[in-house]
Amino acid sequence: MRVTASAPGKITLFGEHAVVYGYPALVVAINKRIYAMAESRSDDVVKISAKDLRVPGIVVSYVGNEVVLETDYGAVLPAIAYINKAIEITSEYLGVKRGVNIEIKSEMPVGAGLGTSAAVAVSTIAAYAAVNGYELKPEEIADLGWKVEKAVQGIASPMDTSITSLGGFLKVRYKDNAVERTPISIGKNLPLIIGYVEREAKTRDMVALVRDRLNRYPDIYGRILEMIGIIVEKANQALTSNDFKQLGELMNLNHALLEALGVSTRKLNELVYIAREAGAYGAKLTGAGGGGCVIALVPEKQDLVELAMRIHGSMVMKTELGDEGVRIDKVEIS
Repeated sequence: MRVTASAPGKITLFGEHAVVYGYPALVVAINKRIYAMAESRSDDVVKISAKDLRVPGIVVSYVGNEVVLETDYGAVLPAIAYINKAIEITSEYLGVKRGVNIEIKSEMPVGAGLGTSAAVAVSTIAAYAAVNGYELKPEEIADLGWKVEKAVQGIASPMDTSITSLGGFLKVRYKDNAVERTPISIGKNLPLIIGYVEREAKTRDMVALVRDRLNRYPDIYGRILEMIGIIVEKANQALTSNDFKQLGELMNLNHALLEALGVSTRKLNELVYIAREAGAYGAKLTGAGGGGCVIALVPEKQDLVELAMRIHGSMVMKTELGDEGVRIDKVEIS
């Protein structure tokens, strides 16, 4: 049997980093997907192929007889770690341990802050379960995916795996040892433009940086996280009422607080201000920071804003928002 499952990437609209500490976040699925193809085997071997994932800055070293693959994001190819851990955790959950061939294909660049790791984990979980005859609910897949991210990264919020599993627009919060996943209704499409600049730091490093500063100055950084939580609630109301002007103002406030946390970079800040000056109602980094993506709210002057971002040297992406979550795309039986 051969099963193909896919899961979408995401954009964090509001609340990154604060969501790790029990505050809500607003997140949306995008129509860029990760595809996991699982083929059952007659033995217990796990074979992983991820040749379609684009990872910048690869360095191969030979240490004695050992080959070490280094990337901008660590000493091992991150996707492989997520795939392997996803199979391990799903096997334990199902009580099944069988060999499988896994092939991953991506429509997104790795490390851009678009939830690639969560989509890799979630699509792998869905494909591996299905090829073994199990149909998991999206919420089950989200919980398993969160376990994968925590195992690989050391710390993670349930936000990314929730949105890539359920899709659409979500308000996500982890409170009292339970994940709250609330669908958001918006009246019209959000006119967002995404700009990407080179990553300078890994997600886990940005999360660790915030935790360290919170531990050293809890009264200061705790207030910043609290204010981000307040912004999320106000942004939720602005989304529901399609108040783009207020939404833009809240995006700018959220970015300022993320900069105060120390997770923005000079390149991200430059791109944010260029987008605003060209006509965006608001702009902010999205994701963990340390480079990656900026989102700009552009109800008008879209061509001008996009041109300004490109001139700055940013890779600009357009995407449809609110895509469906994890799904089984194809089942083949030979």
